[in-house]
Amino acid sequence: MFTGIIENKGEISQITPLDDGGARLSIRIPFAGDLSIGESVAVNGCCLTVTLIVDDTVSFDLLQQTLNVTNLGKLVPGGQVNLERALLPSDRLSGHLVQGHVDETAEIVDITPEGQDTKVVVALPANAAALVIPKGSIAVDGISLTIAELGDDTFTVWIIPHTLELTNLSTKQPGDLVNLEFDLLGKYVQRQLALQAPAEG
Repeated sequence: MFTGIIENKGEISQITPLDDGGARLSIRIPFAGDLSIGESVAVNGCCLTVTLIVDDTVSFDLLQQTLNVTNLGKLVPGGQVNLERALLPSDRLSGHLVQGHVDETAEIVDITPEGQDTKVVVALPANAAALVIPKGSIAVDGISLTIAELGDDTFTVWIIPHTLELTNLSTKQPGDLVNLEFDLLGKYVQRQLALQAPAEG
């Protein structure tokens, strides 16, 4: 479990295809020395397991399914990713509860500086419209953000300078794919309503 509060950015060192169709993702991580084999790290909001640590480089094995449903398959050496270690029971929950299970990828429609802040407009997949509300929480590439505006097929978030500097949003452009994880409570409510509908019908 995570909170969507990004600790650091990591730099992609290497992506190596595996025989099973997956890949090994190697990232230079500032806090590599604090990690252990088997530990969970959210990479662009995707929960991954540490499989190898060599100096400041940490490796993760990705399933083909992970490559299919996230933006991790589009990473290239030198690119930046958002990093967050798993939540400790004693930690403050500064963001919101994030599982690290990516629901969708979506394109950035627009990213524009406005004053000291940055406005980011992201495409909203049609099948996810019921999972977002104005002022609700959403994880974008693992970043816990508040939906400021909600359109028919987009949502807008505002980024303060601290978040822009700390995360990979500073490198994003329109057309780039971001990982989306919708609010956990919203997904449970949607599931319950879907199960009740046939019985009531």
